Amino acid sequence: MTDTLPRRSLLKAMPGLALAGAATPAMAAPSDALATPPLTLAMRLRVLIGAPQELGTVDGVRKRIIPITGGSVDGPRLTGKILPGGADWQSIRPDGTADILARYSIEASDGTILSIVNPGYRHGPAPVLARIAAGDAVDPALYYFRTTPRFEVASDGPHAWLGRTVFLCTAARYRDHVRLDIFAVG
Repeated sequence: MTDTLPRRSLLKAMPGLALAGAATPAMAAPSDALATPPLTLAMRLRVLIGAPQELGTVDGVRKRIIPITGGSVDGPRLTGKILPGGADWQSIRPDGTADILARYSIEASDGTILSIVNPGYRHGPAPVLARIAAGDAVDPALYYFRTTPRFEVASDGPHAWLGRTVFLCTAARYRDHVRLDIFAVG
C-alpha cells in the first residue's frame, strides 16, 4: 500500500510534466545556432586553358599541369582580364577526384594586378568525367566542381575587400576554358 501513494502522485503530476516538455519556442532556452551566411555573386570568370601537361604518376597519384592562357572577368564587383602565365596543378586520385590548385593573375579594369590562388575539387561518375576529358560539353549539374578562391591584393588599394572576404566558387569545365562563378560569403 505504501508504494501506491508515490505512483498516484506521479500520475497526477504527468499532465504538468507533459506540458513542460511541449514548451513553445519562445519559452524554450535561447538557441546558439548561427545564421547561415548569404552568398552574393561577385564575378564570373572565363579562364582560357591550354593542353594538359602530363607529369605521370607520382606517389600513386596522376599529376598534370593545365596552362592558363588568358580569359575575362565580368561581374558586379570586379571586371578585368585573366593574364596568361598561370596554371592549374592537378592531382587526379585513383577514384577520379581531381585535387585542384590553380594560381593566376587578373588585371582589373582599372589596371590593378591581382593574384588569385584557387584550390578545390572536381569529381563525378566515371562516364561523366570521361566525357569532360574528351572535350564534350557536359551539363555541370552532372558533376561536382567547387573551389575556394583567395585573392592576394594590396591592403590599401581599391580592391582590398578581396583580401578580407571569403569566397566560394561553382565551376564548369569545357574543352578550351573553365567557367567560374565566384560568390562572396556574407
